[in-house]
Amino acid sequence: MTKIFVNIGLSLDGYMAPEGMDIAHWGTPDHKNWGAKWGTLMSWVLKQQYFRELLKFGPGGETGEVNDMLRHTLERSGANIMGKRMFDQGAISWPEEAPFHTPVYVLTHEKREPWVRPGGTTFYFVNDGPESALEQARASAGDRDIRISGGADVVQQYLSMGVVDELEIALAPILFGGGQRLFASPQNSVPQFRIDKVLHTPDVTHLRYVRA
Repeated sequence: MTKIFVNIGLSLDGYMAPEGMDIAHWGTPDHKNWGAKWGTLMSWVLKQQYFRELLKFGPGGETGEVNDMLRHTLERSGANIMGKRMFDQGAISWPEEAPFHTPVYVLTHEKREPWVRPGGTTFYFVNDGPESALEQARASAGDRDIRISGGADVVQQYLSMGVVDELEIALAPILFGGGQRLFASPQNSVPQFRIDKVLHTPDVTHLRYVRA
């Protein structure tokens, strides 16, 4: 049965992205030090052999439990959902072969034709809300799962809809002090979760929660 899961990185004080990390300051990573903060949050994934292979960074990288976990997360995903802000930032950062290899449904008010990338990734721009994006993702995912990739507002919308089955959070030991907070305004309808697995590393603590 297809599951809907959130898979994100998170700072110790609960932010998914640091203040100043936006398109306007993409070329100036020293603006409010967002570049260094983001680098600390995501440094663990860049070390993994599977991710290096996926983005064609060349040989090398770490193997082991974290690498296997990352492989499982990406290979279980039959469709991705993300917001326009995340797409805009990624579109100027991802390689030509974007690291999804699935349909990706982008929540946006912009009307745009699908954007086909090499390697099996196609971005579809959904103008009629999160329910429609989820319906389309279900149709394309087959027997694989649906990954909610971000940003914070998109994750909040799907949590409030009560459809999220699992949370995968990579919690980094860094304080952002501001930015996009994951649980900015939780709703009463947000489902309850229980801890399923914890994996500690020097760079990040990987937390997996499932519906209680």
